[in-house]
Amino acid sequence: MRVAVTIAILLVIAAGVARVLLGRAHPSSVRAANAAGDAACLSCHQEQAAFEQTAHRLTSRLPTRENLMGSFRAGENVLRTANPLLHFRMDSAADGFYQTAVMGRGRDTTVRAERIAYVTGSRKGQSFLYWHDDRLYQLPVSYWAALGWANSPAYPDGRANFDRQIPPRCLECHATWFESVPDSHAVNRYRAATALLGLSCETCHAAGKTHVSRARSVLHAMLPPAIVNPARLSRQRQLDACALCHGGTEPLRSAPFAFVPGQALEKKFVLGTAPDTDRVDVHGNQVALLERSQCFRRSQMTCATCHDVHREQRDVAAFSGRCLGCHTVQSCGLFPTHGDALREKCVDCHMPALPSSGIVANRVGGAFHVNVRTHWIKVYPESKPPAGSDSLQAVRPSRS
Repeated sequence: MRVAVTIAILLVIAAGVARVLLGRAHPSSVRAANAAGDAACLSCHQEQAAFEQTAHRLTSRLPTRENLMGSFRAGENVLRTANPLLHFRMDSAADGFYQTAVMGRGRDTTVRAERIAYVTGSRKGQSFLYWHDDRLYQLPVSYWAALGWANSPAYPDGRANFDRQIPPRCLECHATWFESVPDSHAVNRYRAATALLGLSCETCHAAGKTHVSRARSVLHAMLPPAIVNPARLSRQRQLDACALCHGGTEPLRSAPFAFVPGQALEKKFVLGTAPDTDRVDVHGNQVALLERSQCFRRSQMTCATCHDVHREQRDVAAFSGRCLGCHTVQSCGLFPTHGDALREKCVDCHMPALPSSGIVANRVGGAFHVNVRTHWIKVYPESKPPAGSDSLQAVRPSRS
């Protein structure tokens, strides 16, 4: 009996000492050295396994046949340009996948081929990155689901441009971690071996290695948590976590990949107040558009009110059901003529898919603007009564 009591007392003392020594962990930004990895997260949180198939998780990957949307088969792998002396060919070889620029004719033909290192994007389209030594660049050709092969966004048609550098600010929204190589003359040097592709659990929950260690300890019930639960953050801090990538492209004040969920985003950005106009792009700053909405201003809604980042959500009718949590279909001005058919059309009418000025693909035939659903929830008088969903229309041509 005395032995049992002594053991119990020692355990309590040990737990107390551990709590004092370890204390409440301060969340850290994730990097290769302190990352637990999604497999460790899912070993306890199996109910979130669907996250592995979401656009966030798949936003950057290694190139495999399963991960590539475009065809590399002969006859389907060529992009012609307005320049008769230039075309691009997407090639598959034993050692990987390549983009090749073919310039000139006959004996004067020259080629430049670069091997695809990473694929970014998973649904509307994909762009591709390549290494030159330890410098990372974007390849000149992208693939769009509703268009096929086209020049990468903002690339001029008819030029073989392999020189667009990939800065950390781009990678921060398409990867969990890239380690920069300090260089005052180049912004695109990285250590490839430590890269963590895609947005992982720890992008939103902070580095998880300490958390996993504590959870697996015999004293786990007595140790304080060492992870961020976004649901427990204030409304503004929840919005900040999303705004890191869905709130514009302002430059960072701090080191790349230093943001920790729960921090105030203002500490990391040079922020300005955007004018209350339609000029905020539907792709670049969804949070700013949402904040202009009366639905947002008159409630405590956050991004998570409608979005569950742990699973893929593409059912527009289901999203409309979220609207009916506050509104009634009878309150719609079109109800007298359209009745209950409006029940599944809230999003199509009040958050229509609009062309982005930030994602434009140039190819023979004009410029093509990718349609992205706006997050400025309001009445759009120009919208036609909904006869079906056009929310997944990927591109539309323009001459701009």
